[in-house]
Amino acid sequence: MSKPSLPHSCKRSPCPIACTLDILGDKWTLLVIRDLFVGKKTYGEFQASPEGIPSNILADRLKRLLEHEIVEKTPYQQRPVRYAYTLTPKGRALGNVLKAMVQWGEAHIPGSQALMKR
Repeated sequence: MSKPSLPHSCKRSPCPIACTLDILGDKWTLLVIRDLFVGKKTYGEFQASPEGIPSNILADRLKRLLEHEIVEKTPYQQRPVRYAYTLTPKGRALGNVLKAMVQWGEAHIPGSQALMKR
């Protein structure tokens, strides 16, 4: 019996939760998306976040988000080339997911505070 083929973005199973976690389910990606929602756009702004994402991991996560069309980049400087990152409509659709996580965290994790607006 052959295994059913998986959608392109899915690595483990066709379950939508598993597929979403394959893209967003590490400890850094949603923080980068959160930062985009609060107005950060540049590599340096992402690195200045309180969690202190290492530069190699930030580069990898931005690349993954670009590949999945969750963010887009546009050059804002030519020499050297530097990019500003913004959410695509697909990325902005994650807003309700992040808001739900903020609400859950504030309700169930004493002392947690939202960095993004609700």
